[in-house]
Amino acid sequence: MLRNKEIRQFTLLYTIMSAAAITIGFTLHTAAGLLATGCAVAFGTAFLLFTKARYKSIARISSQIDRVLHNADHLFIADAEEGELSILHSEITKMTQRIRDQNRELIKEKGHLADSLADIAHQLRTPLTSVNLIMTLLANSPAEGERKAFIRETEELLMQMDRLITSLLKLSRLDAGIVVFQSGPIAVNDLLRTAVRPFLIQMELRNVDLRINCPSGVVIQGDSAWLPEAIQNILKNCLESAGENGKIELICTDNPLYTELTVHDNGPGFSKEEIPRLFDRYYRGSNPNHAGYGIGLALCKLIITQQGGSITAHNHPQGGALFRLRFPK
Repeated sequence: MLRNKEIRQFTLLYTIMSAAAITIGFTLHTAAGLLATGCAVAFGTAFLLFTKARYKSIARISSQIDRVLHNADHLFIADAEEGELSILHSEITKMTQRIRDQNRELIKEKGHLADSLADIAHQLRTPLTSVNLIMTLLANSPAEGERKAFIRETEELLMQMDRLITSLLKLSRLDAGIVVFQSGPIAVNDLLRTAVRPFLIQMELRNVDLRINCPSGVVIQGDSAWLPEAIQNILKNCLESAGENGKIELICTDNPLYTELTVHDNGPGFSKEEIPRLFDRYYRGSNPNHAGYGIGLALCKLIITQQGGSITAHNHPQGGALFRLRFPK
């Protein structure tokens, strides 16, 4: 206790005051001096016992906190009587429960990160292995036609790796909070034209029927640089599902509460097991022919939700996948 500066100061002041009271008491009368001495001893003893009890309680709380810092699995802080220590007990109990919850979440995230890194390593290793094999074949292939074919295949594999790394970097920037979305008015027609433009040639080659139904003058609030990226990730998914001679519809509706954009394809849609996990990272679905990395829809959801919007996926009543995006007014 005497290590506490306040206790030392109080003890010194109490000693001086008690000595002065006892001296004055004996000066006046012996009985007064004895009474002052008894009162000083009684009050000093009571203060000492009370302070010692409080220090024991604080020491127990300190021990409990130390157990929390050392990842104790079972932690119990006993209830105290009404008073300051009771309030302190209550606050520490809340703190320990919050630390427990955060610790559980960190353990889950650590496991998820390990699985994700393993998945990413596998996804990168596959094209790298193919590139190494192609380079070996290229070195031993004298035919000019074969060389050109190998070079084209290598370029495609490198582009796949570049897309994967770019998507991962965007995800990490969004997770770290580095990206600051600029909110401004965006004409939905302009947004859709920007999002669709990179796929027009591919759609023409696959004979995909693209239909856009959006009233003129519809405006939403958002980042004009990032929202096309989100819609493009949905279009990639729909284009892959629709296949040759498929159909993709983009429909925009507007009401006083929100602006809704739906993207519908005529592909096979989703299984019941897939729908809850569609926006999970690195989830590639049950389709063995799926060529993606399970990043696009997760990135899409981050971009939209961090700007106040929402996105859901369903099976269309007439068949195919249906993505519904809502942007509140």
